[in-house]
Amino acid sequence: MIDKLNTPQREAVTLAPQHALVLAGAGSGKTRVLTTRMAWLIQTGQVSPLGILAVTFTNKAAREMLARVSGILPIDIRGMWIGTFHGLCNRMLRAHHRDASLPQAFQILDTADQLSAIKRLLKANGIDDDKYPARDVQRFINGAKEEGLRPSAVEAYDSFRRRMIEIYELYEAQCAREGVVDFPELLLRSYELLSRNEPVRSHYQRRFKHILIDEFQDTNTLQYKWLTLLAGGGASLFAVGDDDQSIYAFRGANVGNMADFERDYARGTVIRLEQNYRSYGHILDAANALITHNSSRLGKNLWTEQGAGEQIRVVEQPSDSLEARWLVDEVRGLISDGHNRSQIAVLYRSNAQSRVIEHALNSSGVPYKVYGGLRFFERQEIKHALAYLRLMANIDDDTSFMRVVNFPPRGIGARTLEILSDQAQSFNTSLAQAVARVPGKGGSNLAQFVMKIVQMGHETRSLPLPELVDHVIAHSGLIEHYNQDREGADRVENLNELVNAAAAFAIEADMSGLPAGVIVNRVRQTVGDPLDIETMDDADQIAIDPMQEGFDGLSPLMAFLSHAALEAGDNQAQAGQDAVQLMTVHAAKGLEFDAVFITGMEEGLFPHENSASDPSGLEEERRLMYVAITRARERLYFSLAQSRMLHGQTRYAMRSRFLSEVPDEHLKWITPKQGFSETEPRWKGALHSGADAFGRPSTGRMTPLPARSVTSGVTVGSQQFRVGQGVKHARFGEGTIIGLSGSGLEAQAQIQFREVGLKTLALGVAKLDITQS
Repeated sequence: MIDKLNTPQREAVTLAPQHALVLAGAGSGKTRVLTTRMAWLIQTGQVSPLGILAVTFTNKAAREMLARVSGILPIDIRGMWIGTFHGLCNRMLRAHHRDASLPQAFQILDTADQLSAIKRLLKANGIDDDKYPARDVQRFINGAKEEGLRPSAVEAYDSFRRRMIEIYELYEAQCAREGVVDFPELLLRSYELLSRNEPVRSHYQRRFKHILIDEFQDTNTLQYKWLTLLAGGGASLFAVGDDDQSIYAFRGANVGNMADFERDYARGTVIRLEQNYRSYGHILDAANALITHNSSRLGKNLWTEQGAGEQIRVVEQPSDSLEARWLVDEVRGLISDGHNRSQIAVLYRSNAQSRVIEHALNSSGVPYKVYGGLRFFERQEIKHALAYLRLMANIDDDTSFMRVVNFPPRGIGARTLEILSDQAQSFNTSLAQAVARVPGKGGSNLAQFVMKIVQMGHETRSLPLPELVDHVIAHSGLIEHYNQDREGADRVENLNELVNAAAAFAIEADMSGLPAGVIVNRVRQTVGDPLDIETMDDADQIAIDPMQEGFDGLSPLMAFLSHAALEAGDNQAQAGQDAVQLMTVHAAKGLEFDAVFITGMEEGLFPHENSASDPSGLEEERRLMYVAITRARERLYFSLAQSRMLHGQTRYAMRSRFLSEVPDEHLKWITPKQGFSETEPRWKGALHSGADAFGRPSTGRMTPLPARSVTSGVTVGSQQFRVGQGVKHARFGEGTIIGLSGSGLEAQAQIQFREVGLKTLALGVAKLDITQS
């Protein structure tokens, strides 16, 4: 089990039961260490599989852990608690829903559904959504929950914040009335359950002897508190993470948790995994040099036995369109050299950058995929189908009700829905319960909709899960609606795929042939009441989690709906065809590729302008760059454009400071050929054998050569410009005109600035002062 581990890995795996922090650098084998640690503890008899709790951040990572552990040891892993924070909290709350003051069949709102529920709340209560935008309210509520704060505990230091707290209170009441919880609520409700219910807390503290946490740098304040509660009975905490890869502050992640953990628990037991098995030396040395510019670090230095490899290629182009055109030519060269398209990744800091890259790839016939784009369970037609299914499980789910009450259209207008909402609010009922109070044709149409939901529930009561889903899709009107749309074929295919997803889920959960009532009875006959933990002995406590994935007596439909909601909240995209991968740097975390392009290496873009002036924000941007660099195995490119079209405007930029933070010996600057038009590609395929674009041996950083000058002088307004003239720009400083083209207001100048290099400026727009003639 441990023979192939290096020394620090073996030290981590075989550590005696105690708290420890494993500082695991990119590509250092942290997943291997985590899973082997679990297997080691079980095989050496230090703990049973039921005594381990392993927490991570994505369903993909949780599945990989389970697969690896089962591959090492011939044991039944179904009783093990290995999952995401949200998934494990959902599992706990299902088992103790009464203690948590939740209905057993509570629904989970994903981020989009939560936003929809907030919008409905604002409208129902006459709250000005210009003054209190729904997204701002959502951020406020989620931020408070992630700090562990209910409305009564949030400080109201001004009238605006006081009103936000009141909206938070209204939102909580709405969720309680409808029997729904959002993602942050899963964790907060689970934390409150453990902190307030001593029998439940004692049970889990006695059960879990070893708690292992993956990606610890991504934990937020409440997650740290939740783990602390679970470990209060003497469990050993084994935290694995990398503070240099903490890039989710905008989601509430607190990079300071790692330093706090070292102080509160590890107390000197810090194991550093620094040997990298992914990348070549130039890539790792560049990452090491860059990240040393951050002050708040625990500190480590990646190294490899694979050799130096190739230098990082750096390309600067006059415009983003030419950057994209060069990129496509380079990608085609890599493919011609035998690289799989799926092993080529194009990374960008902002989603706005992808359009021009996608256009260039599409125009060249290069297949590509936007990784982390709209995921399956987030697609419109899938969310519609799930809303019907959720209403069948809980007719009082107002969010699902509002999504499909008039979709497909059934003659229920906005005025009818407004009356319905008023009636529901007046009598403190759900929308479905208020339908009978709506008069006229609108009320009749609403009643028919409710009857449709009830009828589908009766018709599918004895059906296995896949047939149930198929029946609802067929009888909801969705297929017919999308078949009438000329562009609806893909949506119909996705709806059919939902049936496949239900079938795969049923097989995985061992529920495929069982109707809803049978599965509940089977659970009760097997384990009795899973909520009565005080009367159980140690052997009986397995009954707390009788089903795989924590279904705890749920019907297959309810289990599938929970699965869908949790999957929609996951950050992993689905596998696709062999295609070039496009993604934001955030989406690239946890992935690796043979060749990586990091585009848009410009000040204001990377680092992003929203963070560049804030020291903590700049450090996070640098960590983001560190993550981007360490995605590459063999070949890495940095590219930048002197001008870029963003948000409908052309903007000129300076080179990113991150370029200057990487030592020159790791970079190979590549220069464009001289004398070509905008319509011609500037690059032809990949560069090889250390040669530059002219076939000459590369000598490191080179000054870009100018394009062919069309004219030696132009007049714009009262100013005359000519090649060789000295000029000064308010932002770029002093430079020399080395090329001119066009005339009048369309005239452009190529200027070699002393500080920022070559820029192409429109003379009718740029304000230039002539310094010497």
